[in-house]
Amino acid sequence: MRAFIFPGQGSQAVGMGTALAAASGVAREVFEEVDDALGEKLSKIMAEGPEETLTLTANAQPAIMANAIAVLRVLQREGGISLADKVDFVAGHSLGEYSALCGAEAFSLAQTAKLLRLRGEAMQAAVPVGVGAMAALLGADIEKASRIAEAAAEGQVCTVANDNDPTQVVISGHREAIERAVAMAKDMGAKRGLLLPVSAPFHCPLMQPAADAMQAALAAAQIQAPLVPVYANVTAAPVADVDTIRALLVEQVTGMVRWRESVAAMAEAGVTEFVELGGKVLTGMVKRIAPDATATSVVSMDDIEALLNSL
Repeated sequence: MRAFIFPGQGSQAVGMGTALAAASGVAREVFEEVDDALGEKLSKIMAEGPEETLTLTANAQPAIMANAIAVLRVLQREGGISLADKVDFVAGHSLGEYSALCGAEAFSLAQTAKLLRLRGEAMQAAVPVGVGAMAALLGADIEKASRIAEAAAEGQVCTVANDNDPTQVVISGHREAIERAVAMAKDMGAKRGLLLPVSAPFHCPLMQPAADAMQAALAAAQIQAPLVPVYANVTAAPVADVDTIRALLVEQVTGMVRWRESVAAMAEAGVTEFVELGGKVLTGMVKRIAPDATATSVVSMDDIEALLNSL
């Protein structure tokens, strides 16, 4: 059994998609369609930067999605593969869940781009710059990270945001609380705490205004039943029902990304092959969560050809 997985924020880089677009008309079409949907040349920012513009949440989210979907469309249209025939499940990390839903044809590409632009803007606007922060706790599992977050909170928000793999958990909340957590991480059994260069505290209760904005947007969005079940971040379980997908995407804005559990559940369900489209971040996590499974990153034309030869 095989799962296609889609990366989240942090996997963007200036130059992303450029070689693929040069090699494939199908990839170029994806980038053009996203540009048209957003009414601006996001593809130019992806290709040329500057990095600080690409890293803005409102740009990074649709850019990462566009890059992943470009890889998928090349596989489908030039490689002749059918998602429903070759893939049993899809999943994505945070914004990657939207990419997964787009890949499974629950959302159109244009709608996904617009939703992610809105999601990025709403997340950025939810908390004034400097009020929130996020940190990675390295060498900490979910139990250890939860204890550290609880000890550091002192009446402020400080919660687990991403349960990435058995050795890395990300926390999110008020900046002072996150800084306290980083300071006490080593003494409480983590290898170290590391403040992340993000512009807002994602996946914590401070994001409620963004969740409200997404609830309104998703209520109006056209959603089809996905071609294959999607593992949802907030439940770590497969979902195919349209109303449930809508509700879980709203919950995901403030909820924890249960990535470790999602990968473990897919492996438990029989997935032996994980293929990350458009990034390389999740592949390492998968290897730490499900060491018996294979994990492959597919970014370039060479990667696509290698994957097609193996299917």
